[in-house]
Amino acid sequence: MSLPLHHLKMTHLRLLAHLAETRRITTAAELTGVSQPTASRLIVEIEAILGQAIHERSGRGIALTVVGAALAARARRILTELQEATTEISGLASGDSGHLQLGSVTAPALSLMLPALRTLRLTHPNITADVSVSPSALLCQELRAGRLDLVLGRPTDARDAEDFTTQPLGTEPVALLVRQDHPLAGTSPAALSDLMRFDWVMPAAPSPLGRAMAHGFAQHDLPPPRQSLTTASFLLTLTMVRQTNAIAPLARAVTDVFCTPGSGYVTLESPLQINVGSYGLMTRKGQAITPALSRLIDQIIRQGQLTSGA
Repeated sequence: MSLPLHHLKMTHLRLLAHLAETRRITTAAELTGVSQPTASRLIVEIEAILGQAIHERSGRGIALTVVGAALAARARRILTELQEATTEISGLASGDSGHLQLGSVTAPALSLMLPALRTLRLTHPNITADVSVSPSALLCQELRAGRLDLVLGRPTDARDAEDFTTQPLGTEPVALLVRQDHPLAGTSPAALSDLMRFDWVMPAAPSPLGRAMAHGFAQHDLPPPRQSLTTASFLLTLTMVRQTNAIAPLARAVTDVFCTPGSGYVTLESPLQINVGSYGLMTRKGQAITPALSRLIDQIIRQGQLTSGA
């Protein structure tokens, strides 16, 4: 009577795989790391477990039966999977591999997250990541729920200080983006009265940038621009600026990326000195920091030091 296949041991599987490759008991025994008598005993054990023969003599070697060949093919796949699992686990433990779920608001996504990931890609190509770019409030919800490993953003709720560890990274100054041929382009600096004559593409009032803009206008005793389009769409903002004389306040880290020679965009110098405020690197309190995540955090901090000139 045959026994369940879970009675097979790893030594049985390794011997089967080598028998299929070499067709010789002596060679298969050497590759398995056992003596020839032990290999013969293992074959007897396999056949007892299966209740069927797995080999037959053939000239100077052996030939696997249909059952033996089928089991040997399975044994090779199992051994391969185990080897791959060993490599994967070793990589996860050392930080050489892993998959990260990341979130960031727009400015640090461009100035810190992407450069850090680009560097990490060169040094540790088996570390992969998904990056979500959203407002801080949404990112904090995802971080709290465990769906993100790390957020570059700012606390938005009283619970955030209790739930998250935040490491300050920098502030988010604002620049005014216009098309290259804008009437105010090259004016240094543009007068506030001239700025207010044009349409603006504004962020939503409740957003951090929206609040910062309202505060900046109020500091100069100015109301918000009357003729404005309110949108959270970055693509729509860029399109409006390129196709009209509209002015768009954006994080300077964003305008630094898009205002390159030949891009069609420039920034205006103006008395409006607006800063959205500080942001930081946020993780859950008590969260297990994997080696791969630790490598990314170190790289983000180094990138932040380079950006700030520290």
